[in-house]
Amino acid sequence: MVTTTAPLAGEAIRRAQLARARRNATGLLVVVALALIAVTLLTDGEDAWGYVIAALEASMVGGLADWFAVVALFRHPLGVPIPHTAVIPERKDSFGETLGGFVQDNLLTSEVIVERIHGARVSERAAAWLAEPDNAARAADHLTHAAVTIADLLRDDDVHSALDQAIRSRVDAIPLAPLAGRTLTLMTDGGRHQQVLDAVIRGADGYLRDNRANLRARFGGESPWWLPEMVEERVFDRLLDGIHRLLHDVATHPDHELRREFDTRVAQLAKDLQTSPRLRERGEELKHELMDSPELRAWTATVWQDVKAWLRRQADDPDSELRGRIADAIAAFGTRLGEDPVLAARVDEALESVARYVSEQFHDEIGSMVSSTIQRWDGQETASRLELLLGPDLQFIRINGTLVGGLAGLAIHTIVQLVG
Repeated sequence: MVTTTAPLAGEAIRRAQLARARRNATGLLVVVALALIAVTLLTDGEDAWGYVIAALEASMVGGLADWFAVVALFRHPLGVPIPHTAVIPERKDSFGETLGGFVQDNLLTSEVIVERIHGARVSERAAAWLAEPDNAARAADHLTHAAVTIADLLRDDDVHSALDQAIRSRVDAIPLAPLAGRTLTLMTDGGRHQQVLDAVIRGADGYLRDNRANLRARFGGESPWWLPEMVEERVFDRLLDGIHRLLHDVATHPDHELRREFDTRVAQLAKDLQTSPRLRERGEELKHELMDSPELRAWTATVWQDVKAWLRRQADDPDSELRGRIADAIAAFGTRLGEDPVLAARVDEALESVARYVSEQFHDEIGSMVSSTIQRWDGQETASRLELLLGPDLQFIRINGTLVGGLAGLAIHTIVQLVG
């Protein structure tokens, strides 16, 4: 597919310069031709006029030859398809290959690029730029919006599957029962299980007091029909008061028998969870039931949507916490980079290593990119653009050819006259 070249900067000015230079060169050639005609018609060509005619003739030859050479670069002279003319349109592809090879082998080598990066003092300049709060805020803005763009590019189903797989693999790698056993052991060693027991006792005692009337009604409903209500009331009161006293004794006596029994049971449970194959198997069953539950799958599906929505809110708010934290981190990194020569050296080495790797790995692609790009250009348009770039200087070649040709003709005629 043929593509057009990029527009030149100041193209109108370049066209005007080319037209002016072309008029000057052509005008000089016309003046020489008119002068030659005048001298030939108005003089006998003898003596000094012979020198003038020789100079003018050679000047004409030089001017015409250089005109032909300059025009032949870009088009066929006078539209005549003379061989080896219109060089640029006809041999554009080979020029592209040559230019690509030159760029590849001389301009974009790893040594040249690394030397350029080293001389550019990238870490020093980056540190000064990043340390500025306004620049850090601008970089944070770009980073947060880039994160939103990347998040939008990701397919939700793929992210959901990745989250589900990540959670499942992490959970599968951890045996549930031994983990629970070790957790219970830590609680027992620190006595935190007794705090749990105290909370349970206080909760049970408060529940019994707050629901005394409901419990009494339920007790009456469960009692035999023949039991007198007075007896039923007394039995309920004694039973409930006994439970209150028991809970109070357990709560106020650290060495109570029930507390010691609770210690023993918790310690044994912690040991069994870590050593019992049956409990280990049961723990794995519970874990897999949890992983296969629809609620967990629904949760993993909504997590990504919540993260994207939060990220978008943070990116859209100039005063968001995320953007502020990123900006502070960037500014702090810039300050440290400017003050820590070891870190700056590491950054420079990393940049140079990346540049060297890219240059070496994509060495052939660099030349291919240049040549293939030029091959896609239209030949005539390419010649026209190059003429805009080089044309004014080439027109001076025509002027020089006219003048030098005249001097050369004069010199040759003089030598011939002296020898003869």
